[in-house]
Amino acid sequence: MPEYADPTLLSLEDGAFLVKLARRAVEEYLKTGSVIESPAVSSTLQARGMTFTTIRKAYRERYLLRGCVGYLSPIESLVKNVITTALAAAFEDPRFEPLRDDELDHVVFEVSVLSTSREIKSVGRERSREVVIGRDGLVAEYRVHRGVLLPEVPIEYCWDEETFLSETCVKAGMPPDCWLSEKVKIKKFTARVFRETSPRGSVVELDLSREYREKCRI
Repeated sequence: MPEYADPTLLSLEDGAFLVKLARRAVEEYLKTGSVIESPAVSSTLQARGMTFTTIRKAYRERYLLRGCVGYLSPIESLVKNVITTALAAAFEDPRFEPLRDDELDHVVFEVSVLSTSREIKSVGRERSREVVIGRDGLVAEYRVHRGVLLPEVPIEYCWDEETFLSETCVKAGMPPDCWLSEKVKIKKFTARVFRETSPRGSVVELDLSREYREKCRI
C-alpha cells in the first residue's frame, strides 16, 4: 500500500466514488444519526489521504458555499477522511448552521484530494512567482495563526497571485501583507477536485486552469 494517497494516481471513477461517498455519509447521518463504515476499496483509496469536502447550495443559477472542512495531514485512510470531512462540512463548519435534510436536493458535493504541501523558500515578492493559479492551494502559518485556501478559491474571484497570497493571510487572521514577511511560513499544495454537476448528478473533475483562463480571461 502506498504511503499516502497521491491525488495524481486517482481516476475519474475514483473521484466520483469519493463524491458519492461524501453525500451518502451526510444523508445517512441525517436519516439515522449514525456514521457509515468505510467501504472496501482499492489500495490507492485505502492509503492515508488528505481531503476537503465542500458543500455548495444552489442560488439563482449559482452554487454558494454551504460548508467546507478538510485536513492537511494524512491521518487516516482516504475513504475514511472523506467521511470525516463530509460530516464536518455539513454539521461542524462554524460559519454555517448544520445542514438540514430538506437542503439535500439543493446542494452539490465537492471533494478535493490534496497532495502533501511544501514550503515556498523564496522571500518577499519573489514568493508570488512560485504560485500558479489553477494549480496551487496555499497555507499561511505563523505561531498560532494558520490559514488555508484551496486551488479553486482564487478562480471564483479572479484573483492574481499576490491577491491569493494576501487573502490566505487574511484567512489566517493576519494582515494581508503577511506573506512578505520572512517570519511567516507560506506553503503550497495541489489538488484534484471532483464535483457533482447538479444535486445527485454526475461527477466531473474540474479543470481549474481552464476555468481560470475562460472565466477571468487570462
